[in-house]
Amino acid sequence: MKQTQRLDKILAHVGIGTRSELKRLAKEGAIFVNGVKVKDSGMQVNPDTDIITVNGEPVLYREFVYLMMNKPQGVVSATEDNRDRTVVDLLDKAYAPFEVFPVGRLDKDTEGFLLLTNDGKLAHNLLSPRKHVPKTYFAKVEWEVSESDREAFSQGVTLDDGYETLPGILRILKTGKETENEPSEIELTIMEGKFHQVKRMFQAVGKKVVYLKRISMGPLALDPSLELGQVRELSKDELLALQNAN
Repeated sequence: MKQTQRLDKILAHVGIGTRSELKRLAKEGAIFVNGVKVKDSGMQVNPDTDIITVNGEPVLYREFVYLMMNKPQGVVSATEDNRDRTVVDLLDKAYAPFEVFPVGRLDKDTEGFLLLTNDGKLAHNLLSPRKHVPKTYFAKVEWEVSESDREAFSQGVTLDDGYETLPGILRILKTGKETENEPSEIELTIMEGKFHQVKRMFQAVGKKVVYLKRISMGPLALDPSLELGQVRELSKDELLALQNAN
């Protein structure tokens, strides 16, 4: 059985107000627990079993939130930044009390799947090098990507700092032509997340990535209905799949 928590802590966590504001609401008779008017906003309640209402509206308590974002270019994967907008800046203000953060990073000029949560344990497991959680990217690469590149990636390549990558799975969707100024289109699945890794892997074979989008992470694929910059919460099935991937 889960332990009880202070009522004002629960309400502050879901963004109802500060502790002083909640004390005032209790004095005004605006807070009820199980149909009984609350006099002390610091009382102990069980958020899983007790019915809490504020100004007649039921309070849905949850400790964690899990968000899928289709990250646009031009924003950084951080909670705050002195120069640029962050992915957190794109969220609805209703998520502010949960203090979510991006799980891993996408470069400023990279689009696509980004998970945001306040569940530190899940984030740690997904990012742990020992877990080898697969991440798949769609990329456009200058000119021709060949079978020899696919073979090189399948063995792992040496990055500019001497790091030997784990083997990656390269799928060539379209072979580009330099004479027609036409890039290749590929999908690449990697099991790690080194800084600028996809770009640096192609640099290692003499190629340049000109567009990059992450399309999946672990068992989850980017929702095709999400426009750039849009966010939605994970479904119960998606969350379960992510937890089981650990």
